[in-house]
Amino acid sequence: MAVYSYIRISTNKQETENQRYEILKYANERKLGNIDFIEETASGRKSWKERQLGKLVERIQKGDILIVTELSRLGRSMLEIMELLSILLRQGIELHVVKSSQVLKDDLQSKVFAMAFSIAAEIERELISQRTKEALQRRRAEGKPLGRPRGSYSSRLERYRNQIEELLSKGVSISSIAKIIGVPYSTVYSYVQRRKAEFLLQK
Repeated sequence: MAVYSYIRISTNKQETENQRYEILKYANERKLGNIDFIEETASGRKSWKERQLGKLVERIQKGDILIVTELSRLGRSMLEIMELLSILLRQGIELHVVKSSQVLKDDLQSKVFAMAFSIAAEIERELISQRTKEALQRRRAEGKPLGRPRGSYSSRLERYRNQIEELLSKGVSISSIAKIIGVPYSTVYSYVQRRKAEFLLQK
């Protein structure tokens, strides 16, 4: 049995140390043994399959343990996390979530949790799609342009910071966010890159 820990970070070194401390404390209390840490600075635009996490999922074997501080470390949206949960449980991997003290494995309780998580993910996807369409329709009805606005993009986008952060954490694409706010894709992308360390999806 091998024990792995996946740490997804921004550019904050302190964040890495905090996650390591939490994981080591958790593992020591449960006598899980030595841990093979996998760390990376992951772009929120990358699928888990394109990250180090994808390589880990390929080599991890039945009976192994994977530790994360939070489920949100696995993916940038509930849908992505659900996909990973399904794969890990099918492979017979034991997933430990430090902050919630959850142990997910191939048993009835974990399958019920995964099913509930899957339903929530599907509902979330539908709600995001509906909100995006409604926002676009509202802007059109109000006669607001969907293209390039006048003035400073930086100051305009700062007003939408909370909304952008929430949409990104829910897995909404940058192109959809650009349409909702009414600015070019490249502008939103540049803004996200400048502020990525502060966004939930980069934690």
